[in-house]
Amino acid sequence: MQIILLSGGSGQRLWPLSNDVRSKQFLKIFDNGECMLQRVVKQIRRTNSNASITIATADKQVPLIKKFLGDEFDLSPEPCRRNTFPSIALAAAYLHEVKRIDLNESIIVCPVDPYVDDNFFALFTTLAAQVADTPLVLMGIAPTYPSEKYGYIIPQTADNISRVVTFKEKPNLADAKKFIAAGALWNGGIFAFKLGYVLDKAEKLLGTSAHDTLKKIYADLPNISFDYAVVEHEKKISVVRYSDEWKDIGTWNTLTEVLASNSIGQVQSDATCANLHVINNSDVPIICMGLRDAVVAAGPEGILVSDKVASSYIKPFVERLDKQIRFAEKSWGSFKIIDVESESLTVKVTLNRGSRMRYHSHERRSEVWNFIAGTGRIIVDGLEKIVRAGDVIQLPIGSKHTVIADEPLKIIEVQFGCDITIDDKIIWQEMN
Repeated sequence: MQIILLSGGSGQRLWPLSNDVRSKQFLKIFDNGECMLQRVVKQIRRTNSNASITIATADKQVPLIKKFLGDEFDLSPEPCRRNTFPSIALAAAYLHEVKRIDLNESIIVCPVDPYVDDNFFALFTTLAAQVADTPLVLMGIAPTYPSEKYGYIIPQTADNISRVVTFKEKPNLADAKKFIAAGALWNGGIFAFKLGYVLDKAEKLLGTSAHDTLKKIYADLPNISFDYAVVEHEKKISVVRYSDEWKDIGTWNTLTEVLASNSIGQVQSDATCANLHVINNSDVPIICMGLRDAVVAAGPEGILVSDKVASSYIKPFVERLDKQIRFAEKSWGSFKIIDVESESLTVKVTLNRGSRMRYHSHERRSEVWNFIAGTGRIIVDGLEKIVRAGDVIQLPIGSKHTVIADEPLKIIEVQFGCDITIDDKIIWQEMN
């Protein structure tokens, strides 16, 4: 059995703490300091020790995955985001062509954000076994309320394993109520099939199932989910029921249900507040008074103040915002934008011990680096110099430079220029 773990979402519904680089699966939200990705991988390992995991992710999230999980997992990075069907097709092509997995091998596709106990993942062996008789198998969840966020599965019987009569992806609220009255289940986001099944779908719907070709044309592929592209059109589907607790913690109203504390960070609230969660990742305190059934979240990207139910509809508002990322964790450390002017940008950069920047230069900007903590070495145009807290280094336009952190190093970097962009970087051969 091969497991494809979908971990490439942008996490817009958990703005402002998640963004394109530091997405929801990397937020450390559990009591033990784990993020969603670490929790799910551990659960899969406990229940499916012989299964191989391939993580389908966005190109820009690869460094963070390696930071949290190391190098033990296979990765299928998307060149750009194109929803779950292209992502699954690309990962399937990787399994077949790169890992040489047989076309008859059972594949389980799982999202990274279900909040469930281990029994959920223990059912993967049951799902994998069903693909011998049915081309596509889903995991069904007993719905707790009519929702427009989920797909609906109407099974033939009330048995734990049943053929499916109808599947409808994200119906309107009125139809959702009708589906629930007819005994429908929520789609849990789990898909099981033989490897050859999805490669055939890729040939028919994308024009190819070749790994290298898919990567080359990826930006031109349709932005469509697996549910719309495949599940809604498949006539032969089975469903396996899961009857224990299940939460999709991709929105603030569901995430707050699993948080151990009602407040994180510098937070005060008075006695008139009720059912209030405040998550403060900023450097300034937050005081709340008289708020009920609400969530407040603050971070470098912005501030959210919302009724909990309304918070699930945040995505259209986030899509209208400036997409400049103001904070990101990387394998080498982190950066945080602290000031933006028309011709300058000020960034706080933190490098982990032993980390280094790539040797690079800029054509349209100069920089001033103010070292505020730690000790390291900077190389400018081939000349090396030891740097420590209090040192200031000027980097003219065109100078080649890198820095190595001998201890954890913190830098206030001020960039000057009339065209400051992340694209203005030339990488040179690494210095020793």
